[in-house]
Amino acid sequence: MGHRSGHHVGAPRVAAALLSAGVFASGCTLTGGEDEPAGDLVTVTLVTHQSWAVPEEVVDAFEQRAGLRLDIRPEGDAGELTNTLVLSKDDPIADVAYGVDSTFASRALDAGVFEPYTSPEADRGPQRYAIDPRQRLSAVDVGDVCVNIDTEWFAERDVPEPTSLADLTEPEYEDLFVVPSPATSSPGLAFLLATVAEYGDDGWRDYWSALADNGAQVVSGWTEAYTQEFSGSSGEGDRPIVLSYASSPAAEVGQDGTPRTRALLDTCYRQVEYAGVVAGTEHPEEAGRVVDFLLSHEFQATLARNMYVYPTRQGVDLPEGWSRVAPLPQDPLSLPADRVTDHRERWIGEWRAVLDG
Repeated sequence: MGHRSGHHVGAPRVAAALLSAGVFASGCTLTGGEDEPAGDLVTVTLVTHQSWAVPEEVVDAFEQRAGLRLDIRPEGDAGELTNTLVLSKDDPIADVAYGVDSTFASRALDAGVFEPYTSPEADRGPQRYAIDPRQRLSAVDVGDVCVNIDTEWFAERDVPEPTSLADLTEPEYEDLFVVPSPATSSPGLAFLLATVAEYGDDGWRDYWSALADNGAQVVSGWTEAYTQEFSGSSGEGDRPIVLSYASSPAAEVGQDGTPRTRALLDTCYRQVEYAGVVAGTEHPEEAGRVVDFLLSHEFQATLARNMYVYPTRQGVDLPEGWSRVAPLPQDPLSLPADRVTDHRERWIGEWRAVLDG
């Protein structure tokens, strides 16, 4: 909207800006029950991305059922969260982490940040996105990164809408596209990976060179791209093509029920967010219960409406209209996790060289 500095260095999903009331706030804790002294309960620390937005009553109900206190601490975007977890692994900052995404997961796994935990809820759908044979990470949500367009801008100017990555290099779209940097933004990195997946090792640099020649604007993060430079959300920007999420149009629905924007489903890259028990926790059993909660129907049912991402659990209804205005891409681009691990830093360096050149 997901995901979603904000959610991903400058990328809070649209929900972060839309939700203020009734949302569980940063660093809050709740007790297990009115008659139960807080001191008798185990406190479990959950570190998450800063687009965490979950109704308080849902967290409260879980705490009472589980008999624990949950201390929720947002910690930047997916990249910042992963970096913090890796740097602090010898003195863990949390018992559970949620928000490490598929572009950064390999780094956390290679560093030994998480310990194995198989949730009884994992076979309800999350296992479709499993990336670790030791089951150290459980897939919580899907937030595919896609090019979005301001449909009204194109209609008013009688300019044909782009539909593909290749279109963005065509003359009629000169100076119209804004994208967050893959060096400082998780969705930006996902877009770089999309171009590698689409054009291969031999062609992605040429594609970026053509994008640059066609006036593509690169900014530091999603927030700047979407809320400042893009014309289709706040309306302040002058660029009608932006990198965002497949779910973003669900946050841009007008009074008539029609979205002002559209995701180009042939440009999407699959991005999955994971949760895991942090290695070294003093409360592994309780931490496992928190992972179970994140995969539960109760929690999964809050994801689309509150964080603008798709649940991984099967059988969870999406908000009315999502299938029309924000369908989950059926054939997104992707790369094997080990290939991303082996080449991510090199690709970012080569991307810098293309733009600097």
